[in-house]
Amino acid sequence: MSVPKRKRAVQLNFRVSPEELALIEQKMSQLGTNNREAYLRKMALDGYVVQLDLPELKELVSLLRRSSNNLNQLTRRVHETGRVYDADLEDIAQRQEQLWEGVKEILTQLSNLS
Repeated sequence: MSVPKRKRAVQLNFRVSPEELALIEQKMSQLGTNNREAYLRKMALDGYVVQLDLPELKELVSLLRRSSNNLNQLTRRVHETGRVYDADLEDIAQRQEQLWEGVKEILTQLSNLS
């Protein structure tokens, strides 16, 4: 008796960590499937990877660093002099507003991905 020829003749093998396996199994369970081979094949062929190229995110990180530096400088000055200057508070408020605008822009772009 002859064995029928396989539809899929090429075998792929790869290794995962125990944590990665647990995550794969968790995702399979969420989909209600027990067939790992079918799940992995489906994800490899039809799944997608999102690569975000958001220059706004880089700008946001830069603003966050500058704002943090300014806040640290202000904190040191207040500890040294016991005074808070309106100009310093206004600068921090403006940077906070810029940060929030950047966050809103990024969230808008992320919401448009689907």
